[in-house]
Amino acid sequence: MAKQRAKADLPTKVCPVCQRPFTWRKKWADCWDEVKYCSDRCRRRR
Repeated sequence: MAKQRAKADLPTKVCPVCQRPFTWRKKWADCWDEVKYCSDRCRRRR
């Protein structure tokens, strides 16, 4: 079994809309470089 990463070790970004930091999610594994917003709500409010 693979070792899991601690949450503190995950990459983070800051949302340009709400200015809150958000961390990497498994569903973003393939497109993390393209993710800009923390949520659909912020993506719509841009």
